[in-house]
Amino acid sequence: MIANLVQLAAAEEQNPLLPPGPELLVGTIAFAIVFFFLAKKLLPNINKVLEERREAIEGGMEKAEAAKIEAESVLEQYKAQLAEARHEAARLRQEATEQGAAIIAEMRAEGQRQREEIVAAGHAQIEADRKSAASALRQDVGQLATDLAGKLVGESLEDHARQSRTIDRFLDELEEKAEAAR
Repeated sequence: MIANLVQLAAAEEQNPLLPPGPELLVGTIAFAIVFFFLAKKLLPNINKVLEERREAIEGGMEKAEAAKIEAESVLEQYKAQLAEARHEAARLRQEATEQGAAIIAEMRAEGQRQREEIVAAGHAQIEADRKSAASALRQDVGQLATDLAGKLVGESLEDHARQSRTIDRFLDELEEKAEAAR
């Protein structure tokens, strides 16, 4: 058997790289059918899917770029609003500080005015009380002086007009002496 195979191999000296004719023909037809099927049916579907994927990726990139631009725009608006809000807050703080200072100054002025009114009223009251006390004292001293003078002289000094003139002259002399002593 091995000998038969060797003889057959020796009889047919065929190139081992080249297949026999009928196999070559069947292989070529099968290749053409598969190639035709791939070229007409499968390749357009593959290209369509690849094109859709490419468009989706490019669309996604464009959407991402648009979203990035929009996000940057929104960020800039936010920063501008934040800066404006900070400026407004600083302005309001400044106004509040100024108003507070004005209110404090106004309250101080009002307090000063009220203090001066109270002091003036106190001085006026003291002056009125001093005059009242001086008048009462003048009458009491005058009465005591006339009583004492009446007892010394031994007669009554009941004449009011004369009594008043004597008392006033006596008290005036006392005031002049007191002022001269100062």
